[in-house]
Amino acid sequence: MSDNLIKFVSGSAVYVPGDDIDTDRIIPARFMKCVTFDGLGEYLFYDVRYSEDGTQRVHNLNDVRFSKASILVSGNNFGCGSSREHAPQSIQKAGYKAVIAGSFAEIFFGNSTNLGVVCVCVNNNDREQISQYIESNPETQLSINLQELKVEIGNLSFACSIKEGARKSLMDGSFDTLNELLQNESEVDLVVGKLNYIEK
Repeated sequence: MSDNLIKFVSGSAVYVPGDDIDTDRIIPARFMKCVTFDGLGEYLFYDVRYSEDGTQRVHNLNDVRFSKASILVSGNNFGCGSSREHAPQSIQKAGYKAVIAGSFAEIFFGNSTNLGVVCVCVNNNDREQISQYIESNPETQLSINLQELKVEIGNLSFACSIKEGARKSLMDGSFDTLNELLQNESEVDLVVGKLNYIEK
């Protein structure tokens, strides 16, 4: 297993309001013409953050109060629409370690988990309290405890949920499939040795 175990995430947070935020809104399709995912972070939510002439719109992601945020808080059905992997990649490359929402589109959730981006669900009333606290105290640290399934900010504590398979893979490091493969190099070599179409 990977040494990169994720049991606890903390950081300041930013609220991005709205339900049914799809992957095209998270990363517009025109920015997906890339060889690698490097640099995608700067295009996160580009069309809601910038006007056509490139000037900044009024948006929490442009607000200097939230410039150090590493946790996104949003609405229901986050990451719906196209299954593009670029969406969670852009979130990670922009420096976000976790997303708190009411629910997640399944493919987006899976792609995020594979990157080690923690996605937990919190009910509407609790997220409203979290967003209000963030607005009033933008530098306060928010924490997500995967062991206890809690989200805490200030003196507030809320229950959160995550699919058990994803929770387990984050906590034991098995979400990092590449690292898991590299750590089992001897077994890989054994399999390769049995393949008659690979030159020895």
